[in-house]
Amino acid sequence: MTGTHEFAIGSVAVGGNRPPILICGPCVIESEDHALMVARRVQESAKAAGFPCIFKASYDKANRSSAGSYRGPGSEEGLRILGRVRKEVGIPVLTDVHEVGQVPAAAEVCDVLQIPAFLCRQTDLLMAAGRSGRAVNIKKGQFLAPWDMGNAVEKVASTGNRSILVTERGASFGYNNLVVDMRSFSVLRRFGYPVIFDVTHSVQLPGATGKASGGQPEFIAPLARAGMAAGVEGIFLEVHEEPERALSDGANALRLDHLPALLAQLQKVAAAVRE
Repeated sequence: MTGTHEFAIGSVAVGGNRPPILICGPCVIESEDHALMVARRVQESAKAAGFPCIFKASYDKANRSSAGSYRGPGSEEGLRILGRVRKEVGIPVLTDVHEVGQVPAAAEVCDVLQIPAFLCRQTDLLMAAGRSGRAVNIKKGQFLAPWDMGNAVEKVASTGNRSILVTERGASFGYNNLVVDMRSFSVLRRFGYPVIFDVTHSVQLPGATGKASGGQPEFIAPLARAGMAAGVEGIFLEVHEEPERALSDGANALRLDHLPALLAQLQKVAAAVRE
């Protein structure tokens, strides 16, 4: 398998023919103590399984189903917490940006700026993220064919920034449902950048409960194994110690104490693929 562009995200090397990485954390920052706890447990599980790891959490979930849903602590407090996670846990961090004006502050703290799937065609946002000098993770919109993501990648690359990740998170399949086309990974890889599989959002049932999204977490493990077998260069998982109590996307989160066993399985699949 031909390697993709290789670059470093803090201490984590991605691309080329490097081992796959893990991007993992809670959907949203619930509190400072919670973010630190999850980051430490994720890092411990990833290290035990041999996965280089990046911590993810959002400070503002700007696309919640309902106006009354919890969005997060906001940019100032959220970035302060992410900065503490990065320093004290010693792990690179990733967060979403939704507007051009959010990019400079997020880039001061975070190693990766993530473009949400719904915003993957927003030219100004993509180019601002590219000019920030930070790695950029572009999530493929649920409404896009994989080959259409070439335009989003080109927008970021046009700024001179080649530290780009492209993430598959499922495609809309009728109403309130998503499906993962395993062919997508090979198509996305043709752009020359590492491909990440967002497993937990792929089992989401968008808006299925009326005021919030539902999910089918029983499919997390089989889809993760399938994506790893298809040759992805990273797995993206949202985790929570009590998904039923999570303040965002708990219905499709992986239970935190299930993470070590899943990572052990994925490492075996990855080793087989590399051989």
